[in-house]
Amino acid sequence: MLEAAEIWKSYRKRQILKGVSLQVLPGHCIGIAGGNGCGKTTLLSILAGIRRPDSGDVLINGVSACQNKKIFAEAVAYVPQENPLIPELSAKDNYRLWFRGDGKRMESDLENGVGRALGLNNFLRTPAGKLSGGEKKRLSIAAALSNRAPVLILDEPGAALDLAAKEQIIDYVKKYREDGGSVILTSHEMEELKLCTELFILKDGNLRPAPLHLTSHELISMF
Repeated sequence: MLEAAEIWKSYRKRQILKGVSLQVLPGHCIGIAGGNGCGKTTLLSILAGIRRPDSGDVLINGVSACQNKKIFAEAVAYVPQENPLIPELSAKDNYRLWFRGDGKRMESDLENGVGRALGLNNFLRTPAGKLSGGEKKRLSIAAALSNRAPVLILDEPGAALDLAAKEQIIDYVKKYREDGGSVILTSHEMEELKLCTELFILKDGNLRPAPLHLTSHELISMF
């Protein structure tokens, strides 16, 4: 279980997050929506251990992860909106670079694990710079989950992807949840938000619960 407890964060004189708290249980998916620049990416990066909060804490199974970054590394898989891939390297070399484990385990993962589930074998020899947006996203998710993390954090997973690629990502997230994984995602897309068991709006630094079954117009009106 991941829990954010009274997270505060500011940049210069602007207060981005004002005592944000949330909890995500195994098998659940938390959706976070909000206008551009409201702090969604900042919040996710704190929950993933990339940034430190000014105050507050992130607890994983009741233990402070902010005081022990190894907990983040073991428990959280973070996929940012921009894919951190090296375009000149093949998909397989990128996977090897980001994979958390030895070569033997990576090959096993490609045969039976998340790498196979996300279809990486179809494009392993292709340079990352020539992959489609959906292939890049699938490669990034597989690399992030190579530590078999129980918590998956996705920042706008379907951004700039075509319909088929979005459906592939959605199908994988559904399976990850069904297998007991916890998911936190930011999105403006209704199909992705339908994955969520709870929905929140981040506005003026505060996280507020929202109804799950909203239209796009209703959702945007809350930003």
